[in-house]
Amino acid sequence: MLSHDKIDWSDILEPHWARTQERMRAESVVLCLQDTTELDFNGQAIEGLGPLSYEAQRGMYLHATLAISPQRVPLGVLDAWMWARGAKGEDGRRPPALKESVRWVEGYERVAEQAQALPGVRLVYVADREGDMLTLMARAATLGHPADWLLRSQHDRKLNAEGERLWTQVNQEAACGDIAFDLPARRGQKARQVRQSVRIKRVELPLAGGATLEVSAVVAREVDPPKGVKPLEWRLLANRKVMDLEAAAELIDWYRARWEIEIFFHTLKTGCQVESLQLSSMARLERALAMYLVVSWRIGLLMRLGRACPDGDAERLLTREEWQAAWILARKPVPKQVPSLRAALHMIARQGGFLGRKSDCEPGVKSLWLGLQQIASCVAGMRFQQSCG
Repeated sequence: MLSHDKIDWSDILEPHWARTQERMRAESVVLCLQDTTELDFNGQAIEGLGPLSYEAQRGMYLHATLAISPQRVPLGVLDAWMWARGAKGEDGRRPPALKESVRWVEGYERVAEQAQALPGVRLVYVADREGDMLTLMARAATLGHPADWLLRSQHDRKLNAEGERLWTQVNQEAACGDIAFDLPARRGQKARQVRQSVRIKRVELPLAGGATLEVSAVVAREVDPPKGVKPLEWRLLANRKVMDLEAAAELIDWYRARWEIEIFFHTLKTGCQVESLQLSSMARLERALAMYLVVSWRIGLLMRLGRACPDGDAERLLTREEWQAAWILARKPVPKQVPSLRAALHMIARQGGFLGRKSDCEPGVKSLWLGLQQIASCVAGMRFQQSCG
């Protein structure tokens, strides 16, 4: 069963939401990224877990909403669904439960609530192909689009009784121009520069009962990819009108930012190692995960700004006790002046195994998380000593 509305995490997440809203108010545009990940607790005796993609695996699902700026700075976690599937019976069917796809629609509704609370900020709900649902688009239209939406399409829908298809029509449009960007290296994929040809068209999608919904469709297809590499193509749908290449390029850049939620989940699993949690029940696991969502956001923020603004003041993101603790644990003289963010993060990451050699990259999520654990213990000791006079 979906337990999203049954578990009270307010004491954990509400303070974080309040600060997230403050950060969002400073932006003109906020991207609200949504996605789902599996959490594998196979072999652990945790009450309430269910099967994952493979029936023999035991675990749960997490569907989160991460707010970021268009510059990819993590602003906070807005929402989270957590649930476990029921096991199949002898007839091969699962017990009746709330339809899982509703998480995408309710996810938009939560973003819409934030939009109403932040009238000066443009919120954009961004989802991958699983979020390509007419029910979501229709619900946004019913609410009056308090937040925009941007979806990667997986369906080539019929547009009329003659059977004309959505993406066939869009591909018949003349290209409005090309865009280029650097595609970073990922698992099994080398970094390369990508050039895409862009086509746009405003179309009407048929809804139930004869109604229609007007949307903008954008196709971005790679031109001259490397030999043996499949051309990179994105088919995007958006509620706002897209009139020219500049507007289309902006949407494509925002969709590319969706990768940040993959980094967020990687931080949660690899950095915080939440799949190693050993708790007695799923209810307790959900409360722990609510806390780790905030921790993962903070690690992502530290890592992002540590690379984007390495010379910035460390106290922009760390308390004085935290950065001082890093030098104390390293048994080095504590600087009299506030250090740079990069210097402080390197010193923290050293407590998590980061070596800091000239040939090394910047600290990753695992070394930062392990280092921050040591820092937290040291700060607690410092505060206890101060309280004892």
